[in-house]
Amino acid sequence: MATQLTYAVITPAALRKGRTGGILARLISRSGLDLTTGRIFAPSRALLEQLAATLPVQSKTASYLRSLPLGAQSLVLVFQGEAAVSKVASIVGDDTTMNGRGETLRDTFGDLVEEGGKTLYFEPGVIAPGSLHEAEAGLKLLAAASDAEGGILDASATFPAGTVLEKTLVLIKPDNFAFPNTRPGGVIDLLTRTGLALVGFKPFHMSVAQGEEFYGPVLDFLVKKLPDGREQWESIIAFMSGKRPSDCQPEEKQLPGSQPCVALIYQGPDAVAKIREALGPTNPSQAPHGTIRKEFGTTIMINGAHASDSVENVARETGIIRLEENDFKTKIAAALI
Repeated sequence: MATQLTYAVITPAALRKGRTGGILARLISRSGLDLTTGRIFAPSRALLEQLAATLPVQSKTASYLRSLPLGAQSLVLVFQGEAAVSKVASIVGDDTTMNGRGETLRDTFGDLVEEGGKTLYFEPGVIAPGSLHEAEAGLKLLAAASDAEGGILDASATFPAGTVLEKTLVLIKPDNFAFPNTRPGGVIDLLTRTGLALVGFKPFHMSVAQGEEFYGPVLDFLVKKLPDGREQWESIIAFMSGKRPSDCQPEEKQLPGSQPCVALIYQGPDAVAKIREALGPTNPSQAPHGTIRKEFGTTIMINGAHASDSVENVARETGIIRLEENDFKTKIAAALI
């Protein structure tokens, strides 16, 4: 069967209420598909109307999209693989599958209240197209709008006026993607307890050159502390990118690596400190119960996730991995040719 591309939209309510981790965990683990790209959107009225028009069979969903307030942020996840459309559609569910016991994502994370044949309340939680035609039409619309209406956004309006906010970076490390499983979603679930807003989302593959720059500040420390310090440093880069720097030709270092990661941007008061607390110490054996590194880490290097340790490093690290660049559009365009 041919490889297909499809999408799932985590709605503003589900994103705001911290349901992203559970939704992502089930989509990855049950579908076995590749998470190709993703992007936070604050869709315009025109985009919502156009997207609704691509889902004529899901009338409740189409009406819901048309009723969303301007600026309401949602997360679009793009998956690729064999029978991707039907796999994601069956996991997500549709307007007719919201009265069960959690079989679909809509059963678990959506709400439908009806009385006397009238819909009193409807919140789907997750939206996915039901056919290849709908998927391609929706993806083309989202790709075209991704520069103007998506990226690293701002959620300051969702916090009390006058609150001092900052943004921070998290990388979900490659060990979480060794096979389709719930771990990436589990990491996000534990980050949700911080009460911060998820305002940026980007799957990416770190190049060797990016790894050298990203982990450059720890090289001198490792060399001074350990007799094999440089080898340890190269092992970190190989873990993140798939290759040791000493095994690469100069031109190879610029190419995207083989190891999948997901970059997240969180915003809120004391964001750097709150995320670091949720992560726990670098050594998983010293991490408190309930932290990401206790739950998902095994060694100092293979410890589930990375988080920036200062506002200054947020700027440095996001710049290195070029988080502002929009590959959402180019990946969709390449796959739909």
